[in-house]
Amino acid sequence: MKCCLVVDDSKVIRKVARRILEEMNFQIMEAVDGQDALEQCLQEAPDVILLDWNMPVMNGIDFLRSLRERAEIKQPVVVFCTTENDMAHIRTAMEAGANEYIMKPFDREIIEAKFSQVGLM
Repeated sequence: MKCCLVVDDSKVIRKVARRILEEMNFQIMEAVDGQDALEQCLQEAPDVILLDWNMPVMNGIDFLRSLRERAEIKQPVVVFCTTENDMAHIRTAMEAGANEYIMKPFDREIIEAKFSQVGLM
């Protein structure tokens, strides 16, 4: 079973993502911010990370840059999932190492399509 780390400071978003991803047969881990996510990835890297941009402590883009710099971590697929929908944010995310980008709000169809595009389905 593939594992997905859902990184979002919103408990509601984590709960919605968990429900959708469990229905898609993913094992779920959760993190409340980028620092929490980085610590979890150092313990055990997931297959995919669903990542919010705007979070306290460490935001999504700083987490992604830090993750991609660490050779000791198996590099998971990273899909940004955020309200930041302008081309500058999307370009920044892709240049930092994101594999895909989802706009909030999202549903199962959107997640399945993006996960399929990156070879997870």
